Amino acid sequence: MAKKKFSAGLTFVCCLLALAIGFAAAFFLYTYIRRPTGGDVYASGDLSIHFMELGNKYAGDSIYIKAGDTDILIDAGSRGSSTDTTSAYIDRYCTDGTLEYVIATHADQDHIAGFAGSNASPSIFDRYDCEVIFDFPRTDKDTQTYRKYVEKRDAEVEAGAKHYTALQWWNGEDDLPRAIEVSDGIEMEVLYNYFYEHDSGDENNYSVCLLFSQGDRHFLFTGDLEEEGEEYLVEYNDLPEVELFKAGHHGSKTSSNDCLLSVIKPKIVCVCCCAGTDEYTDTPENQFPTQAMIDRVAQYTDRVYVTSLGDGSAEDGYVSMNGNIVVQSGRGGVTVTCSANDTLLKDTQWFKENRTTPSAWLS
Repeated sequence: MAKKKFSAGLTFVCCLLALAIGFAAAFFLYTYIRRPTGGDVYASGDLSIHFMELGNKYAGDSIYIKAGDTDILIDAGSRGSSTDTTSAYIDRYCTDGTLEYVIATHADQDHIAGFAGSNASPSIFDRYDCEVIFDFPRTDKDTQTYRKYVEKRDAEVEAGAKHYTALQWWNGEDDLPRAIEVSDGIEMEVLYNYFYEHDSGDENNYSVCLLFSQGDRHFLFTGDLEEEGEEYLVEYNDLPEVELFKAGHHGSKTSSNDCLLSVIKPKIVCVCCCAGTDEYTDTPENQFPTQAMIDRVAQYTDRVYVTSLGDGSAEDGYVSMNGNIVVQSGRGGVTVTCSANDTLLKDTQWFKENRTTPSAWLS
């Protein structure tokens, strides 16, 4: 009788064990099927991309990126004094005084002036320890700002930073991978630009081009790349559709062309400029952001944001449009939060007075 009871008990335990294994297997299969194609974005670290205002009325780029605990800066603003504004902003998030990666996209003043600095406003290289510096392989510039940039960059290298051009990065110098994992599940990839190796009549085409990927979410930065450069970018790279595209060349009519937009189909477009200023032209339709760029982007999204607005009556010649634009990507999805307001470009007073609503935004 004792043996029968023991046997029955053993059978019951085995049944429970089999059920547990079955449930575990089913749960594993379910979670595997539910995993997004191309990588589980929810398992990665948080990513935030900050399009910063520059403290003046001039167009220019300075983009701070926080990937997990990694601090990245793409470009440094329109004037040497920009670093007074941008460093105060960066310091809210970069608490150890170290930028792990610094990228200078090309040699125009409105992208490297903050790296050069000024007597009154120290260079980004003086304000932070910069571990790795990537920049443009070619330039036709020989300006004072460019020479000062090189001087400050080389001094940072003497102090211990590593320096590579985008072409060296692409070619894998020192065993650099083209896609660097900058944080858990977040990659920064250099894209091939034909003009890394060939002359262009336009300095903008020398721009370093980057793709950030967080599983199935992608974020594209092309500096001031112009139409010919964009055509080559599409030809030589397998570009995905993107969550975010930084509008090329501050929203000019010569960048953000259909050849690129039709491939990347952006959901969010951020424009680094001071809307409506006559910095480069007195022709209103050619002032940033241009009608031509807006018409092309409108085919894919109405989520267009602009950092600043020119205002001659303001003390510094500008006021915030959206202000500092922050695009965050994490477990809850991709969101946009702005320091001044979250108003879409098409709903701003400036747009209503100075631009025509594209038909795509009327339907």
